[in-house]
Amino acid sequence: MRDFVYSLGSFSSALLSNAVATFAIFYYVDVLKAPPHLISIVMMLYGLWNAINDPLFGYLSDRTKTKWGRRKPYIFWFSLPLALVFALFWAPPFDNTKPMALVVYYFLMIFLFDSFFTIVILNWTALFPEMYPTLKERAKVSALRQILAIPGLLLGIAAPPMIASMIGWRNMGIIFATIGGSILYLTLLGSKENPKYSQEQSLSIVEALKFTFINKSFLTYVIASFLLQFTYTGLTSALPFYAKYVLKINDTQTTILMALIFIVAFFLIPLWQRITTKIGAKKTMMLSMIIWATLLSGFAFIRNFVQGIILTSSLAMGLAGALIILDIMIADIVDEDQVKTGKRREGMYFGANALVIRLGISLNSIIMGLVFSLSGYDATVSVDSQPPTVLVGFRILCSVVPIIATLIGVFVLRYYPLDGKYLEQIKQKVRMQEKV
Repeated sequence: MRDFVYSLGSFSSALLSNAVATFAIFYYVDVLKAPPHLISIVMMLYGLWNAINDPLFGYLSDRTKTKWGRRKPYIFWFSLPLALVFALFWAPPFDNTKPMALVVYYFLMIFLFDSFFTIVILNWTALFPEMYPTLKERAKVSALRQILAIPGLLLGIAAPPMIASMIGWRNMGIIFATIGGSILYLTLLGSKENPKYSQEQSLSIVEALKFTFINKSFLTYVIASFLLQFTYTGLTSALPFYAKYVLKINDTQTTILMALIFIVAFFLIPLWQRITTKIGAKKTMMLSMIIWATLLSGFAFIRNFVQGIILTSSLAMGLAGALIILDIMIADIVDEDQVKTGKRREGMYFGANALVIRLGISLNSIIMGLVFSLSGYDATVSVDSQPPTVLVGFRILCSVVPIIATLIGVFVLRYYPLDGKYLEQIKQKVRMQEKV
């Protein structure tokens, strides 16, 4: 029961983050009519802050010293502000008659939301390695977390406009904030940590960064993870264009294609949990990436909606494996770091990982822009008036680009050292340190 209650945090995380990521710009630009060029400037600044705040708050969390621990106080004190800011985000006191005031409000709310979200979710995530020290436990709980995250993800992506059409965006925000905030507080009942870690002498910021970014295990992991998650971001961004111009299907059918990946993954996660327990995290990650890369080749050939359904449903096999393995590998890296430094630094590693992963969003934007430009894509003309090179460009975005990135990730992951006997040695040394 404790595992389930703790894992519920993934539902809140997915619900709140996906609602903002999917509909923030749409709501302020299309519904409220805020100046789009100013919103774009805000989002550029937001992207910089979004990258910086993860390692910053992770470092501060690792250094926190209280009798209640390092992580739980942040979840307790900041879940309410997070829920309030989420609700206020969808209830601006200004309209398009005061465009600058509306933009400033958007700026404040999205920066506050991201800051509170990072503080709460990073600390909730950082509890995972400490609470679950064995591979079997980590595979089980990581699978449970992803199973609970998928409904939150689907609700965050699909439900807001439907709810807003019935009761308004303001009330939608209140409902989501109430659900998300309440569940985050509930996770505290399933959370535990060892207060002794908050009493240890912490590393300086220079030492913390040094030990993090010279760690071979972390570097090989984060490069592979960056490349893999870059492909997810790129596919999510390109698939609507691919569906419209290559498959020539409508918006409802496009939604079905995108949702099927996660729905099918929901049912495959228990299978990958068993695979992970049997062959280990590194081999599971490589296997899921190879399956993912192989299936992506289908985007070079499919031509209709039925073929698209078959392909996206199949892609879930590769996605489900990677979903449960990423945090398990960071947990192993934290264990190795404890052996080397004598400190538990979950916050810094999860924060540094998030910093690197954020760069994938920028890289994806650059590559998409290049493909759009080189292929001759023109948003002002109809589907049938686009030049044939546009169809080739979208096929490349959904197949060639992510396949190359994934295979490079597999190659890098070969040098990830935390596997087999060495990993078992690390586990034994951690157990010995815990007994001291």
